[in-house]
Amino acid sequence: MREVWTTSRIRAAEDVVMARTQPGALMRRAAFAVSVHAARLLRDRTGRVAGRHVTLLVGAGNNGGDALWAGAFLRRRGVGVTAVLLAPDKAHPEGLAALRRAGGRVVTDGGDSDGHDGGPDRTCDALETADLVIDGIVGLAARGGLRPDAAALVERVTAPILAVDLPSGVDPDTGAVQGPAVTATVTVTFGAYKPLHVLAPAASRCGEVHIIDIGLRPSLGEPDLRVLDADDVAARLPLPGPADDKYTQGVVGVAAGGSTYPGAAVLTTSGAVLTKSGMVRYAGSAADVVRARWPEVIATGSLSDAGRVQAWVTGPGLGTASDARETVREVLAAGVPVCADADAVNLLAASPDLWDAREPGTPLVLTPHEREFARLAGEFGDDRVTAVTAAAKRYNAVVLLKGHSTVIADPDGRVLVHYTGRAWPATAGSGDVLSGIIGALLAAGVEPLFATGCAAWLHDSAAAIAASGAPASASSIAEAIPAAIRALAPRT
Repeated sequence: MREVWTTSRIRAAEDVVMARTQPGALMRRAAFAVSVHAARLLRDRTGRVAGRHVTLLVGAGNNGGDALWAGAFLRRRGVGVTAVLLAPDKAHPEGLAALRRAGGRVVTDGGDSDGHDGGPDRTCDALETADLVIDGIVGLAARGGLRPDAAALVERVTAPILAVDLPSGVDPDTGAVQGPAVTATVTVTFGAYKPLHVLAPAASRCGEVHIIDIGLRPSLGEPDLRVLDADDVAARLPLPGPADDKYTQGVVGVAAGGSTYPGAAVLTTSGAVLTKSGMVRYAGSAADVVRARWPEVIATGSLSDAGRVQAWVTGPGLGTASDARETVREVLAAGVPVCADADAVNLLAASPDLWDAREPGTPLVLTPHEREFARLAGEFGDDRVTAVTAAAKRYNAVVLLKGHSTVIADPDGRVLVHYTGRAWPATAGSGDVLSGIIGALLAAGVEPLFATGCAAWLHDSAAAIAASGAPASASSIAEAIPAAIRALAPRT
């Protein structure tokens, strides 16, 4: 499991570590790691590093200092290094002195800071002839896009970019990109992952992210965000044992779809059926269509005939008419965990009295996309994590906000993020499949937060398998769920 901390928590931990560390030691340790990763990027086919050229984009503060020290270490390996100072009067003095002692060249956009002839032409030459550029423009305290002078320099870069801690121009806590920003090949970060490394759109600009241990973990406390990996999902996946039967694995009920959208009923049921063996019950006017696709499902026309279940899924394709409202009301009153998606979310947003039907303390999972979330909890801007966390507390529910970074929060303030950089699940009906997966895991007794997080992981994995490099339909995503589960088998 990847653990993530906000920048304020990171800086507080850094202060603790620096208070008991020799001045400058932490920066040199971090910069040496940057130089090691830079050397890996620089190696040509012969494995040589010496003779290659690196250009540093150096802003004010510690990120610029990291870049300067990294340049000094690279010079000792025979690498040519030119530092372009964007704020010459605020450049890190010790880092700048170290680079000069090592024989590095220092220029500014307005001239050569060592007193030689120079200017913009030399800066451009340094960027255009570089084999690698190290981005040390801004650090964790920065907000907003790059300033025009920095953006103009970044536009000239054609070489791979190694970002120090973060690609400059992205918001470190929300992952927002509100203007010009660096797109890195590799990001080297220190102490812990920050939100930008797992939140879109910033995460897509980080390239490969390498974390360097600088001793922060004991001072960080509990993480602000968590990212599940395959081992986490495998450990929580409820596979049947020798003593299990169709009832002990949890029975999930599906109240979705109808005469207008029968496909939603089929897709939601498919997600539930293919996630686990056991039993699925369907209740609704699309019973004949569901039964034709899944003869093993017990399909009835009404909730009163459905029988007992351990969890319900409702909402996809349900519509918002009075009969749909009564379906949601009855499901919420059933006293079992509920996954409410699509039209169920819209009905809850439009009809506050529906919340009164919910049995106190009964687990509820809400799975809106952005427009549904706005109807339910208001517009949220760039800060998805804060918005989802607030909604989870407000409604005493697990809330999953769909998107390129899926954010999941529970009422206790725990947050999971799922980000892979893939967009294969973005297809009509895909969310119906996801809600079916969530319902199956809820019925099997998985804790709601992790049932939702594991479902997001399985859904994305199934989408990648179904796509195999080309767009895939929601039906094919559902059909790939068993393959996604089989891929976890060696870990279970």
